[in-house]
Amino acid sequence: MNKVILLGRMTRDAEVRRGESDSIFARFSLAVDRRFKKDGEEQTADFINCVAFGKTAEFLEKFGHKGVKFIVEGRIQTGSYTNKDGVKIYTTDIVVENIEFAESKNAGGSGDSGFGNIPEEMEAEMPFR
Repeated sequence: MNKVILLGRMTRDAEVRRGESDSIFARFSLAVDRRFKKDGEEQTADFINCVAFGKTAEFLEKFGHKGVKFIVEGRIQTGSYTNKDGVKIYTTDIVVENIEFAESKNAGGSGDSGFGNIPEEMEAEMPFR
């Protein structure tokens, strides 16, 4: 079984691209805090690359902004390619199958829609409130 569940904040806005025949995908990175820290150490995080397709990518196009906290469910996918210098590069990504907001907007500081860090101009576009 290949199943991953992550809780983290987006490190930058989702990079959304459209391909041939109206396909859409989004790339983003989540900062996921490590569960434990040693005494006296600052909290550390892992920065995990993710990719989403279709409706999930469209969701991220609207709501996938730096700092928003999400719960991501997906699977690990590895790959490789040869860069322009002829060096083989190995990749590991999370292919997102489901994504949800992870905190209320009140936790983010303002408003009352129940979802975190959503700019007010985007709230009208939300399919649920």
